[in-house]
Amino acid sequence: MRKQYRAEGLDEGELAGHPMAQFERWFRQASAEGAVFEPNAMVVSTADAEGRPSSRTVLMKAYDERGFVFYTNYESRKGRDLAENPYVSLLFPWHPIARQVIVIGTAHRTGRDETAAYFRTRPHGSQLGAWASVQSAVIRSRAELDAGYEELSTRYPEGEQVPVPPNWGGFRVVPQSVEFWQGRPNRLHDRLRYVAEPDGSWRVERLSP
Repeated sequence: MRKQYRAEGLDEGELAGHPMAQFERWFRQASAEGAVFEPNAMVVSTADAEGRPSSRTVLMKAYDERGFVFYTNYESRKGRDLAENPYVSLLFPWHPIARQVIVIGTAHRTGRDETAAYFRTRPHGSQLGAWASVQSAVIRSRAELDAGYEELSTRYPEGEQVPVPPNWGGFRVVPQSVEFWQGRPNRLHDRLRYVAEPDGSWRVERLSP
């Protein structure tokens, strides 16, 4: 169950000046020709006010120089965690190309206009699903969930605008550090980490594998 990585290395001289520009390079490569299944899938790790952690996989829906955006029910476990403790970690596990990107930062809610604009791009069924699911809450059965969805599909048939749920929206994770991990032979991996400086610049440091 141990693989020997033989990928090309990662050198400081090859890095972009900004971590989001470097992420753009790697994300394009992970997306090319199906190199990675769902390259925008990322593990989001949060902790509640008492420090109890939880992790789950979600889909990144946007990124730019400000950070990484995902959407959720604000009353879900991760939503409640982030309301109490905004510090968050993201992990992009691109195993087929022996790469990882690890982000540590703070989560901030997106504005309602940005949330609504994204919600309109979702498939009709996914819009209904955002209403049907009381995310992370205990429910009696699958039948209860399906019945709620069917009721919504009758109320908002295909082609009719579905309103944005008031408790649903986005988080933008503003990075404080971004690590680019490249697998190398003999477990001597390359780990280059951008760290935000107070003046807005970024320091790059190499970590031992």
